Amino acid sequence: MNRQRLAVLSVALLIPLLSGVIFGLGLAVSQMINPAKVLAFLDVAGAWDPSLALVMASALLVMGIAWRLQQRRVPAGAPAGLSAQPAGSAPKAGIDTPLTTGAVIFGAGWGLVGFCPGPALAALALFRPEPLVFVAAMLAGMQLHRAWQSRDRDRDSEADPGADQLKATAPAD
Repeated sequence: MNRQRLAVLSVALLIPLLSGVIFGLGLAVSQMINPAKVLAFLDVAGAWDPSLALVMASALLVMGIAWRLQQRRVPAGAPAGLSAQPAGSAPKAGIDTPLTTGAVIFGAGWGLVGFCPGPALAALALFRPEPLVFVAAMLAGMQLHRAWQSRDRDRDSEADPGADQLKATAPAD
């Protein structure tokens, strides 16, 4: 690998690394890595702590601005980024069963233990057992989901052997 490609690769890796560090610091400063603070925010019928609403509103504002800037900067149909979606395209719209199921599981996990994936990963830096157990369970759940999806794809391809070939030759949406 030549020096120029290595420099580009280094910058390409440095930007996400710095973004992740800033995100993690933001989660720590806002106390979103503290399950007691999160559970107090979710306790709207009891001792409600609305302070995390400001954190969430700020995150939505920043993301909204970033989304607008990205749409203006990257032409539609540009090569796919890390999300595997073409740059400049909006995420899939609509409410379906996988989205609803995922939202219910996410909400139940968040409400039961006070962690969601991002803050749990940031909380690993505290070297406490709670985030470690949560992240291990989250990774196990991801593997179970991957196995379940693979099983469904295998079953679908066995039921209709020509479906995979049809999908490969069908024009993209």
